Amino acid sequence: MHVTTDANADAPWLIAGLGNPGPEYAMNRHNVGFMVADLLAQRIGGKFKRAAKAQAQVVEGRIGAPGPASRRVILVKPMSYMNVSGGPVTALRDFYKVPTEHIVAVHDELDIDYGMLRLKLGGGDNGHNGLKSMTKAMGPDYHRVRFGIGRPPGRMQVADFVLKDFASAERKELDYFVDRAADAVEALIIEGLERTQSTYNS
Repeated sequence: MHVTTDANADAPWLIAGLGNPGPEYAMNRHNVGFMVADLLAQRIGGKFKRAAKAQAQVVEGRIGAPGPASRRVILVKPMSYMNVSGGPVTALRDFYKVPTEHIVAVHDELDIDYGMLRLKLGGGDNGHNGLKSMTKAMGPDYHRVRFGIGRPPGRMQVADFVLKDFASAERKELDYFVDRAADAVEALIIEGLERTQSTYNS
């Protein structure tokens, strides 16, 4: 496996799954970032715990095969609401001394078909309140794993659409798509952005 190299290779990575706290939001389209973070936590054998330094839940662990390819990661689920995600993420970035280019936001994306992925570094927020808050707090130069949820049907308002649960037809494939998004996060950290884009950007 190709291993990415950069000046901050030994610095940890912070993976922020974006969503809203509380059981009433758990299966919302807006919470797909939490779903991916939960799966990554399972894969590294950790359980989310309340962070001492921020309004968030965190898991620390390693991704990649043991040895030089292994990378230290901090998985984060902000326990603020989506539109103020930037505060907890920035506090944990500072606490763990994570360079901004080692931060990954995993989030829902309206302008991509359901289940499709796009990875990129930097850019705008496209009206996403979680990204808007993160960019305001730390600038735009972090990675994004954008999980497509498609556009709302008919005249449904965007706010209503993202805060609804995935439809029953969508749920049949949701586990597969969440699994693929988790694979993409791991590949981004181990193999670098360009290689991962060529594999996962659909």
